[in-house]
Amino acid sequence: MRALRIAATGMAAQQMNVEVISNNIANMNTVGYKMQRAQFEDLVYENVQRPGAQSSDTGTVVPTGIQLGSGVKTGTVYRITTQGSPTSTGNKLDIAINGRGYIQVQLPSGDIAYTRAGNLAQNDQGQIVTADGYQVIPQMTVPQTATDISISATGQFQVTIPGQVQTQQIGQLQLATFFNEAGLEATGNNLFLQSGSSGNPVTGNPGAVGFGTVQQGFTEASNVDPVNEISSLIVAQRAYEMNSKVVTSADQMLQTTNQMKS
Repeated sequence: MRALRIAATGMAAQQMNVEVISNNIANMNTVGYKMQRAQFEDLVYENVQRPGAQSSDTGTVVPTGIQLGSGVKTGTVYRITTQGSPTSTGNKLDIAINGRGYIQVQLPSGDIAYTRAGNLAQNDQGQIVTADGYQVIPQMTVPQTATDISISATGQFQVTIPGQVQTQQIGQLQLATFFNEAGLEATGNNLFLQSGSSGNPVTGNPGAVGFGTVQQGFTEASNVDPVNEISSLIVAQRAYEMNSKVVTSADQMLQTTNQMKS
């Protein structure tokens, strides 16, 4: 009874679909989170009668044939990189990226990670770091005597020093873009790594051609749409139930066959 195996693949696929949706819902309030979507593919077919096969000695051919599918599989879980809405925080070190680009982060391993989460802070040495304490690249340090900090739309970090009329620039933020942003490897903690699918990073100042600008005092909200996620969850649940009904029907058919008397 191939229907049992086919329905089982459908249940497994919808289970993964629900897991992807649940992760989106769980990260509704995660800064800079990009939602994901599962896409499915049909499995291999058994050609009981191949379409176009010759059906007689006179040259007639089978118009459609008989191809029996074996179920479904998860083809890919891709990331939707549309921008989330900016959310005001009042924190002068928070930045939201309006447009393309990722903040570059130095990991303890020496690798460079990338993030859209602009909830920045300064550590005990005045260095600009992420919420996990990883240094932002290029490195910038706020002087201890600074009384205020401002970040321009083009990524210039400037501080106010008592006794100085002009503000002092302490660094220039650079963003990184990728040819295929959806191909970045997510590692958790709002961080991504370069992969073979993403391509090499291209760096540049905010506001340059191909790069977004930054907005001080804001962070980028998750791009998860709660209404859409709940709707997708209901559809996945119903699809799972229908596949389970197929399993039940196939089981009843097998039971009927076993009860047949010669």
